[in-house]
Amino acid sequence: MSSERTTRFVSWVSRYIPDALTACIVMMVLLALAAWLLGNAPAAIADGYYRGLWMLLPFTMQMTLILVLSASLASAPAFRRLAQRLARLPRTEAQLYTTVILVTGSLSYLYWALGLAMGTLLVIYCAREAEQRGIRADFPCLLATSLAAQSLWQFGMSSTAALLMNTPGHFLEARIGLLPLSTTIWSPAALVLEVTFLSAVLITWRFLRPAEPRPISQFPDTLKVIEEESAAAPSGPRVTLSFSQRLERHPLPFLILAAALAGWLYYHFAVKKMSVDLNVMNTTLLLVALLVHRNSAALSRALQTAILACWSVVVLYHLYAGVAGLIQYTTLGTQLAVWFASISTPLSFTLLTAIGATVVALFVPSSGGQWVIQGFVTSEAAAAVGVTAQKGLLAVSIGDQMGNLVSPFWAVVVGGIARIDFRRFIGYGIAYSVLWFVIGVLAITFVPS
Repeated sequence: MSSERTTRFVSWVSRYIPDALTACIVMMVLLALAAWLLGNAPAAIADGYYRGLWMLLPFTMQMTLILVLSASLASAPAFRRLAQRLARLPRTEAQLYTTVILVTGSLSYLYWALGLAMGTLLVIYCAREAEQRGIRADFPCLLATSLAAQSLWQFGMSSTAALLMNTPGHFLEARIGLLPLSTTIWSPAALVLEVTFLSAVLITWRFLRPAEPRPISQFPDTLKVIEEESAAAPSGPRVTLSFSQRLERHPLPFLILAAALAGWLYYHFAVKKMSVDLNVMNTTLLLVALLVHRNSAALSRALQTAILACWSVVVLYHLYAGVAGLIQYTTLGTQLAVWFASISTPLSFTLLTAIGATVVALFVPSSGGQWVIQGFVTSEAAAAVGVTAQKGLLAVSIGDQMGNLVSPFWAVVVGGIARIDFRRFIGYGIAYSVLWFVIGVLAITFVPS
């Protein structure tokens, strides 16, 4: 695809993709109509939506904390200095994109929220440094490329579905047992996919960037992210602090809390022999945030800015949960999944499962939530056609990330962090989603898992 065609495509996407709130309502109407056509009574459809509307309250708070704490880490002076140093390394446009892709991809593999928050901030620093040095770089395309590199989280250390299936007592243990990570995120198929997709992204950006780049100076709200962080640093003449102010700036309270959290993590892993879950991840993030910011005053300043990036999760997750309720509490989800399973063969299983997962992911922006909805039917279908449950999990993950790149939900989160309308860059994300889907389906179909 030429740069001119890419620019026209992105412009077309920006005109026709509504904001996330509107998209939620459109999804609700379409799914409610489909459920009605499949024989569900209007009262049952309404009840399913309402039951779903509030079923993700704990999960919403967990996700909010993940984003807030990750964004607070990204704004920490230590990370800002690191981001600034990394931003000074590229001397050419190719080096610029390579730096963003490799760093964001690595952060996302370790923990998806780190790639989301820190990777986005790195793009801002890199784009500003590039413009100051006269390096041609299109900020929206660079942002979308970073978002594409974040796809590595699907088979990384924070892969929600894989971690869930390796946890004793999970909801499918009686049927399929535990699925060791060596057979899911560390399987040959997953590893080949990660390496191949990352290599493809390192090449594809050259064909997507527009002929006339839009530097970051055209997005003044984005530049304010850096300016506000600099302004937040203490400055001016020394003043006499009260006892409470000195306590807020002293590291001792944070060290006490950090020691308590570290002790709990040791007890969780070493004594109870438990595995990683979302609460453990949030505890770890909180511990790191305490150590990085060192005192209450610094962390409070960071949290005040970080919370701005999370409005979409606080509000939209409940609307998406309502849509998920239409799938989970009517016959719609089961009938769709069963239909895909009925036409599957060992060769077509991955493709059809990934397609079905993509459709569900458009309405359920949660890897774990999606697996809860699709896991039973997917594992049953896998057994029926003679493939492993692991292949089903990996195929669902392909569709999940395809939906993440196409749906405006996560683009809105990235746009919130970068303070740019998500429609300015989501068109590039759609192009990368096709790349992810093709490579993913081929890898999971033909490489052992």
